[in-house]
Amino acid sequence: MPENRADVVVVGGGTAGIVAAKTAAGFGVRVVLIERERTGGDCLWTGCVPSKALLAAASAAQTVRSASRFGIVTQPPIVDFARVMQHVHGSIAEIAPIDSPEALTEAGVDVISGDAVFTGANTVKVGTRILHFGQAIVTTGAHPTVPAIDGIDNVDYLTSDTLWDLKDLPQRLLIVGAGTVGCEMAQAFSRLGSDVTLVGRSATILPREHPEASSILTQALTDEGVRVLTCTTVVRIADGSAVTDTGVEIPFDRVLIATGRTPRTASLGLDAAGVKLNDNGFVQVDEHLRTTNPRIWAAGDLTGHPQFTHTAGVHGSLAASNAALGLNRKVSTTGTPRVTFTDPEIASAGIDVRTARSRGLRLQILDHHHVDRAVTEKATNGSTTLVLDAKRRIVGACVVGPRAGETIGELIIAIEQGLRTRDLAGATHPYPTYNDGPWNAAIADVKAQLGSPVISRATTALAKVRGTWIRRARDTQR
Repeated sequence: MPENRADVVVVGGGTAGIVAAKTAAGFGVRVVLIERERTGGDCLWTGCVPSKALLAAASAAQTVRSASRFGIVTQPPIVDFARVMQHVHGSIAEIAPIDSPEALTEAGVDVISGDAVFTGANTVKVGTRILHFGQAIVTTGAHPTVPAIDGIDNVDYLTSDTLWDLKDLPQRLLIVGAGTVGCEMAQAFSRLGSDVTLVGRSATILPREHPEASSILTQALTDEGVRVLTCTTVVRIADGSAVTDTGVEIPFDRVLIATGRTPRTASLGLDAAGVKLNDNGFVQVDEHLRTTNPRIWAAGDLTGHPQFTHTAGVHGSLAASNAALGLNRKVSTTGTPRVTFTDPEIASAGIDVRTARSRGLRLQILDHHHVDRAVTEKATNGSTTLVLDAKRRIVGACVVGPRAGETIGELIIAIEQGLRTRDLAGATHPYPTYNDGPWNAAIADVKAQLGSPVISRATTALAKVRGTWIRRARDTQR
């Protein structure tokens, strides 16, 4: 095949692009991946990996600081921020080879470095080179959104892209935006020693989550010294000071903007390719991830689907399978999980609690004072909530507590497979673990069903019949 032709061209080398390229190459077709900077994407370089490495360091400091609750006497931790950041960048370096151009080449993918610009329905330009493609997959992701705050252009603000260049720990850190990134970084920097103010415009932090979950995390952040301001907007900012719409002045040394992400679609030439965007700038895709150009597909953060690495990876594989093999696989949104890796962690999947209440669905809630593992670790400030439909199928869940991101796994399967609480309750779980939360919540719902008048009368009658049969059998043996 000539070098200026490819069966599948993938534009963007983040999670969605890497998975899409490797998937398509695995089918034996010629795949070219175009990346303008470095493969690995936001997850590796500025998102999942560095943030979780920083959170791990912050958690270690907090463990030392709070050891007295177990009767362990320690000295206050001394945080060497330079070494903390060495740990962060070391984690990136250790994982980077998995997503490298060399790894992609080994998987059968041709990697081209440069800016990709579509020039027609089936052509893309990289520098002076024109590639003709049979199918293309756009996976260019998203970048941090910077709100229109008076004076913001004159401030050396941080975003999730630039945060990892910090050399010194900010004494006073202002975080604008109380979503997942804002909450995770608020707790991390507070635990490392910064005086943190977290500002969110919604009534609660993590506004998409169960209000009780948001309340638990707000209390945890406040207890650790984070100043949390909700229903608040920063309207004016200058070096060293910000002013809110309520007139509150917030002094700071550095400010982190964490107000969401905007799709990277500019300068791609999508108009020339016949690919339409919606009003919010996301690429329009159908349930198969096909764009308005039948030759071009899209996956990842630029599609308007949940902006998670796991979603990007699954959708990258789906788009590649459809593009390379002509399949019609559909996107599943039934149990898409999301996790905020704070302490406590908050993990959700399926129908959220707010939506459940509006639909009149049943909620089965278990406070973690009833989870023995949480009691032994003095981590009872959590809960498990199961969202149940009329047939007692698990259609949604929210877990708040240590390792909630792992605990949510079996609930995702339950949601995807349409399992009922009796199915979950009937599966033996190891004791004591944090998975006792979902298990005991399911058991509680089954017990509630058994306690209903109809079932109670039926089981009582069955027990009486059984007792009568046993007595007769005994009498017969005599």
